[in-house]
Amino acid sequence: MQWKLGILLKKLWAILKVFKANMIVEKTINFLKKYLLRIQLNILKKVFFIFSLFYLFYLLIVNFKQLSFALYFDNFNLYFSFIFCFLSVLFNGLAWKNIIIWLGARCLNNDLIYFFIATNSLKYLPGNVWHFIERFNFLKKKTNKNIALYGTLIEPYLMLSVSLLISSIGVIFNPFLILLLSPTFFLNKRFIYFLLKILKSLKVNQYDFISSGNLNNELYSSIKCESFFPLRAFLIEVLFIGSKFLAFLFCLNIFLDIGQINISLMLIIFCMSWSIGLIVPAAPGGAGVFETFFLLFIGKAYPQNLMLETLIYFRVISTVADLLLSSPFIFKKYIFKN
Repeated sequence: MQWKLGILLKKLWAILKVFKANMIVEKTINFLKKYLLRIQLNILKKVFFIFSLFYLFYLLIVNFKQLSFALYFDNFNLYFSFIFCFLSVLFNGLAWKNIIIWLGARCLNNDLIYFFIATNSLKYLPGNVWHFIERFNFLKKKTNKNIALYGTLIEPYLMLSVSLLISSIGVIFNPFLILLLSPTFFLNKRFIYFLLKILKSLKVNQYDFISSGNLNNELYSSIKCESFFPLRAFLIEVLFIGSKFLAFLFCLNIFLDIGQINISLMLIIFCMSWSIGLIVPAAPGGAGVFETFFLLFIGKAYPQNLMLETLIYFRVISTVADLLLSSPFIFKKYIFKN
C-alpha cells in the first residue's frame, strides 16, 4: 500500500512540475508583454544613435590632425578584407537556410541563400526592417506563416547567441558569463517554443508589416524541429562571425602591425561591440553603435586615431561588399523584373 502511494505521489509531483513550468512560462510572457513592451524602443534607439554620433564626432575632432585620410588601394590587406566580407554574407545566408530547415521546412533549394543576399543590402534603408519584410514575405510563400515569422526573427537571435558565446571567453571566471551564455541555452528543441513566444511578444508588435493572425494556436503543429539543437546553423554562424572579424583584422593590419595586436582581446571587444550594435540598431545597417562601443571598450590600449581609421575603413568595405554582392540580385528582381 505504501509502495503504491509512493508511486501515486511521484506521478502527482511530476504533473505539478509540468504545470508549474507552464505557469512560469506564461507568467514570464505576461511580464514581458506588460512591462518590457511599454519601453519606448524607438526612443531608446534614438538616444543610442545621438550618443554614438556625438561621441564619434568628438573623437574625430580630437584626433583630426592625426587622421591621414589616405587611400590604400595598393595594400593587399584591403582586398583580403573585401573577400572575407563577401564570405561573411554567404555564410550568413547559408545559416539562415539551415535555420529554416531546422524549424521543419522541407523542399528548400538555394533560392533562400540568393534571396538572403539580395535583401541584405535593404538593411541600409531607413527603418532597418525592410530586409526582414522581404524575407518574411518570401518565406511565407515557400513554407507557412509561422516558419516565415519565426525563421525571420530567430536568425539575428542566432547571430547574437554566437557572438555572445565568443565574447564569454573574456569573462570565463565572472558571473557575467551566465548572461552571455543564456541566449544559446534556449536554442534547443525543449525551449524553442518558449523562445519563439518571447521573440513574438517583443518584436511583432514593433513591425506593422506582420499580421500575426492566429499564430500561437498553430505554433506546435506548424513548427517541428528536426533535431535537439541547430548545430549546423550555429557552426555556420561561427564562420560568419569569424569572417567578419578577419575582415576587420585585415583592415587593422593596414594601420597597425598584426604582431603588436592582442588578437584574443580584439576578438572579445569586436564581438561585444557587434552584439550591442545588433541589439540596438540605431541607424541603417547598425552604423554608429558598433563603432562607438568598440572605441569605448578598447580605450587607449591602441592609438585612437588608428582605431578610428580602421573602423571607418571597415564600415566602408563591409557596406560596399554588401551592396556589390547583392546588386545582381537587386537588378534582376526590381529593375529588370519585366
